[in-house]
Amino acid sequence: MELHRGEGVATGSGTVAVKTGIYTGRSPQDRFFVRQPPSQAHIDWGAVNQPLEAGAFDRLHALVREVMIDNELFVFDGYAGADERYRLPLRVVTLRAWQAHFAHNMFIRPSREELHDFTPQFTVLNAISARAEDWKELGLNSKIFIAVNLEKRLIVIGGTEYGGEIKKGIFTVLNYLLPLDGVLPMHCSANVGNNNDTALFFGLSGTGKTTLSTDPGRRLIGDDEHGWSDNGIFNFEGGCYAKTIGLERDREPEIYDAIRPGALLENVVVRDDGSVDFADGSITENTRVSYPLDHIANSEPSGMGGHPRNVIFLTCDAFGVLPPVAKLTPEMAMYHFLSGYTAKVAGTERGVTEPSATFSTCFGAPFMPQHPTAYAKLLGEKLERHSAEAWLVNTGWTGGPYGSGHRMALTDTRRMLAAIMEGELGDAEFTPHPVFRVLVPQAVPGVNSQLLNPRATWADGNAYDAKAAELAQLFSANFAQYGDYAKLDSAFPKTDI
Repeated sequence: MELHRGEGVATGSGTVAVKTGIYTGRSPQDRFFVRQPPSQAHIDWGAVNQPLEAGAFDRLHALVREVMIDNELFVFDGYAGADERYRLPLRVVTLRAWQAHFAHNMFIRPSREELHDFTPQFTVLNAISARAEDWKELGLNSKIFIAVNLEKRLIVIGGTEYGGEIKKGIFTVLNYLLPLDGVLPMHCSANVGNNNDTALFFGLSGTGKTTLSTDPGRRLIGDDEHGWSDNGIFNFEGGCYAKTIGLERDREPEIYDAIRPGALLENVVVRDDGSVDFADGSITENTRVSYPLDHIANSEPSGMGGHPRNVIFLTCDAFGVLPPVAKLTPEMAMYHFLSGYTAKVAGTERGVTEPSATFSTCFGAPFMPQHPTAYAKLLGEKLERHSAEAWLVNTGWTGGPYGSGHRMALTDTRRMLAAIMEGELGDAEFTPHPVFRVLVPQAVPGVNSQLLNPRATWADGNAYDAKAAELAQLFSANFAQYGDYAKLDSAFPKTDI
């Protein structure tokens, strides 16, 4: 349908590649929640969760309906949430065939029998050509809008074609609804081993969350969004939305092989012969592919797993000071969950690059409508109740910061994760890190022990100490916002070194 309508081009792999126009990523400054009872009492209002008056929402809704009424529409009916006890029946209505294809890939597809009596409990109306010309009067930040009305169970989107707004809009809705039922919504990957041991992988962009959770030796439950209920883990989605920039079959064969008929590529460069240049980021570095979960050969068809045995926080530390693997107490886990730390390279100035710390609450701050501590409290309770082990894994730099050190080898990271999953660290000796206090194993089978002590990998120990103190200060400054949770003294990095 996309090809017939001129919305995309065919690739040599039998997939369709589309472009999302000027918006190749989300527009977080253009998302709003209607401020009204009863939901307003549960929302953490501020720069992330911006308020919108009910009357302004009604005008945006009318604008979207006006644009849609005389156009061909594409509708997807399905579910968000693999667990029937918590799943959300939803309807997505779009002006683009490829966006309905995207929704078909990303959400859970109902059976024909389920469609007979299907009644949506939440609706997304996506009208890319609808622009709010009177945006200032409506209290918006631009002509673009993603407006959520929790009481009307409706999201209206205008002016942006980026498919991720549909996916993340529903994720955000679930992040509001599920904690009210005692379910922890999580921006994480999940997989399960042959012994039905479930593992969770939290991490911001660039930490390796999708790559490391897609393991040929374990069944993939999902790569991005899950809930943790009293029954265990369940995927919100029916597909995956993976980054493709720099994709190589040798490094990520499961994702590479999932790009086959039915998959949908976004903003990639397609050569004249139909082949895709995954190394080309000239359109955007945020090139993507969506595909149904069953495109992964070793996926878990139920989308569900038991209570996790291991909860892993991934960070890409460009400062080069965090250990490659460390065990966390429940208090430390709550601390790192609230911190949501990773680091990005800020750029080059006269040949010198400096890492920049990034903190994103719960590893998904843009999608958390309630106060961060509501999610942290749920995490702490579930870790304790189900005796799950928590770990910090650094996939970033060692031997020095970005520019002088080097990136952790993927083979070493995979070996450390395997040691966690296979219980090889059960009898390990752990030593608190002198600055970050996390518990560092003295040995991991198959890994050079020197790598486990980040200070030992630096040529200049004093330089390491200074950089570690710098990062510790950034952690503490960020965490000061959480008030009463500052009592987690055992989890705090030491800043008086």
